[in-house]
Amino acid sequence: MAIDTKSVETANTNLVTMSDAAVEQLKMLISQQEGASPALGLRVFVYPGGCSGMSYGMAFEDQPGDDDQMIEVNGVKLYVDETSVQYIGGSEIDFENSLMGGGFRIHNPNAVRSCGCGHSFDTGADAESAKGCGCH
Repeated sequence: MAIDTKSVETANTNLVTMSDAAVEQLKMLISQQEGASPALGLRVFVYPGGCSGMSYGMAFEDQPGDDDQMIEVNGVKLYVDETSVQYIGGSEIDFENSLMGGGFRIHNPNAVRSCGCGHSFDTGADAESAKGCGCH
């Protein structure tokens, strides 16, 4: 499912949402970064790989790139590159605190299939690049 990037630019708060638990966890993690830039945010991206075809990635980023969409949710900045927008538009980032596999989760309405570990997904067009991710 392709996302019209022109509508994303004007309504980018709907691009990716975050649960209250994810916002609170990210605020805590960002506050622990010494000498952090005021622009410090979370980069959310996808890349080819994993047993379902595409994998999710997250990393702290000091500033947005030229082709990034920036979303701010309750003071937490998210950066999503132009390519990743096509795959994760409409997704929600959540945080689960659990003894068995807690952490950040992406609930992606574009995924037609996901890996058992939740780190990779298939949108229907990317299954040919599927490789084992080691979760089974």
